[in-house]
Amino acid sequence: MYKAILMSDLGTMVAAADSGAVVGLWFEEQNYFPNNLISIPADEGSDEYLFHALKEWLKSYFRGENPPLNFPLAPIGCEFKQIVWKLLLEIPYGSFTTYGEIARKVALLRGIKRFSSQAVGGAVGHNPISIIIPCHRVIGASGKFTGYAGGIWRKEELLKLERTDIKEGKPFLYNSP
Repeated sequence: MYKAILMSDLGTMVAAADSGAVVGLWFEEQNYFPNNLISIPADEGSDEYLFHALKEWLKSYFRGENPPLNFPLAPIGCEFKQIVWKLLLEIPYGSFTTYGEIARKVALLRGIKRFSSQAVGGAVGHNPISIIIPCHRVIGASGKFTGYAGGIWRKEELLKLERTDIKEGKPFLYNSP
């Protein structure tokens, strides 16, 4: 595993890559930052090209653009978290959804009537690839900004950057399976 220190408009970030895929992107002081990364020296190693692509993606994103994802992601987590993170990737740039809507979709995918919004919130909060897997696009049912491991202020800034209209906009809804 290799890591790189990246500067962003919202603070220092740490990226991790393994076998040619991004496995993590965290704000340096955010909740759930993996402590084992501290001991790994900042060495882009064999993933230098990948880190370059990631840096360019972030530059484009912070210019207010919606850059295409042109490198692989490989977040590490259980099957349930993988499902939630995949659903996060479906939320369009400049849009938002709710924890309840993701729970509804998880229930449909699992063939059950209901699923816990709180469980979804836990998976969203432990998203290991900030910004790219857009957990900042998930809000509470009342429209309140809740639960962003990088800090609510960053969530607000990211949604503002994407010109997301929470007050007038409608939440993104997943299609049925």
